[in-house]
Amino acid sequence: MKKRLISPRILLGLLLILLSILFYVIHYLLFRDSHHIFIYLVGDIAFVFIEVLLVTLIIHQILSDREKRAIFKKLNMVIGAFYSEVGTPLLKYFQVFDVNADQTSNHLIVSNDWSPEHFVLIKKVLQNHVYKINSQSGDLEGLRNFLVDKRAFLLRLLENPNLLEHENFTDLLWAVFHLAEELSHRTNVKELPDTDYQHLAGDIARAYKLLIRQWIEHMEHLKNDYPYLFSLAIRTNPFNPDASPEVK
Repeated sequence: MKKRLISPRILLGLLLILLSILFYVIHYLLFRDSHHIFIYLVGDIAFVFIEVLLVTLIIHQILSDREKRAIFKKLNMVIGAFYSEVGTPLLKYFQVFDVNADQTSNHLIVSNDWSPEHFVLIKKVLQNHVYKINSQSGDLEGLRNFLVDKRAFLLRLLENPNLLEHENFTDLLWAVFHLAEELSHRTNVKELPDTDYQHLAGDIARAYKLLIRQWIEHMEHLKNDYPYLFSLAIRTNPFNPDASPEVK
């Protein structure tokens, strides 16, 4: 059996300890003052604990928080691209399948007057909202063609390593991608058994609920950080039948 080599880090640590001992010996040989050596040695050891506190608990936490903010800022850009490319058109498709579409839309007419408390309240309302989906009431074939066409885009998003920091958006992408896979395996969505329509209704409801939840969070982010993008998002709100991209 081959002998296990000593880790380079262990070797480096031993080397540093030996160098420290060497210089303490040189200090003693030159000045013959062990009292002075031990005073500074104990003082330096005592300061190590404070240094650990400063470096590992405070400075490391500050750097970690800054890094997380940078990651979330990039993720919000990705989320914005997702809604421009896929999310907003999907919401329009899903509304037609929603039996209670009017009731759902009433909660989602976002305006400049919405406060942080209003966003929190709407999130709670939507969390308890029951989405009743009829997969035969909308354009299922158009939805399938749209999702199949956007499958490559969804795959590129799923490859983003930063998604690990945003569990809700990852769940949304998987739900949408799963629906795309389900629909792509149906050659004729106009002639399916009732049990299959019910199964697809469950898949649509799952993606719909996650899509709305993330949409509300995205709208809140735009209102807080990018008012000009929030203005456009209001004017293109898929839940507002009177919405128009033109400024009036």
